Amino acid sequence: MLDDMSDFVIKAENLTKEYRLNKQRTFKEFLPALFYGQSTYVKFKALQAVNFELKKGESLAILGRNGSGKSTLLKIIAGVTKPSDGRITVLGKVAPLIELGAGFHPELTGKENVYLNGSILGIRKKQMDRLYKSIVDFSELHDFMDQPVKFYSSGMYMRLAFSVAVAEKPEILLVDEILAVGDIKFREKCLARIKEFQKQGATLVLVTHSPEQALDYTEKTLVLHQGKQIFFGETKEGVKIINNE
Repeated sequence: MLDDMSDFVIKAENLTKEYRLNKQRTFKEFLPALFYGQSTYVKFKALQAVNFELKKGESLAILGRNGSGKSTLLKIIAGVTKPSDGRITVLGKVAPLIELGAGFHPELTGKENVYLNGSILGIRKKQMDRLYKSIVDFSELHDFMDQPVKFYSSGMYMRLAFSVAVAEKPEILLVDEILAVGDIKFREKCLARIKEFQKQGATLVLVTHSPEQALDYTEKTLVLHQGKQIFFGETKEGVKIINNE
């Protein structure tokens, strides 16, 4: 392991995320436990001592069954949540393609939401003025930008959210599952944009249930099982582990 962090854009060191889950399901169950000094919660480790490093331009698939901690890890890398223990270092501009459109307001128009979501992503108004046309062109929603997004279909909503998220070239691209955005033609357009970012040197971290997608898009793989890291290395080897589970 190199001491010089400048070679790395993402580095996880003994990364652990712990949650507290209530034992009692109702208030009626909770009060007696509290009165008698009993524990009202149990500890649950979504991630335990995860370690990996990624250099600029490398791509990583995070594989594992449901509940293995994949999305939790992605949210820690994105800065949405913090680890309970250990350390995560992320160097570079991050485009998190997770929970797309989380900042959209249903009463605002498509155009207003573009500027609102852009500000959440750290894009200044002057930058957004320059990017706006390309966002609308990519989303193919020219006729709907002055309509409140509450009238959008789910596909239109995701189209616009994706278009804003990829408006600027990221240094690090985080993707939670390959996007189910609109129709097949538009989905292929989104995947092509991701490939384009990779060719331009962006680092990709992809959460997926599909070993085939991991092979198509990544060179390294992290395999998780019940929050524990069981493999980190070449994708071909990681896929073999998943297929043999």
